[in-house]
Amino acid sequence: MMETLTIGDMKRNYPDEWILLGSPEIDEQNQAIIAGVVLYHSPDKKETVYLGKPGAAGYEKTALFFNRVTLRRKRNVIASLFYPVDK
Repeated sequence: MMETLTIGDMKRNYPDEWILLGSPEIDEQNQAIIAGVVLYHSPDKKETVYLGKPGAAGYEKTALFFNRVTLRRKRNVIASLFYPVDK
């Protein structure tokens, strides 16, 4: 089984990349990702979706988001899209 990473770990390890997560833990109040299993990551969104899809088959929930590191403020900005896995 793959390791669950926190959002802080993902921000540090995969800057400016699309990240596909399995079993995402979500803060319902803030609608933010807290942690999850990294299934695939790449700077290319299509690559992440298509090559990561086989790994997502065993997960009931997945999340796809882009981890952008802004140059001016040197902080991470996350945009996310949640979608169910086709069964």
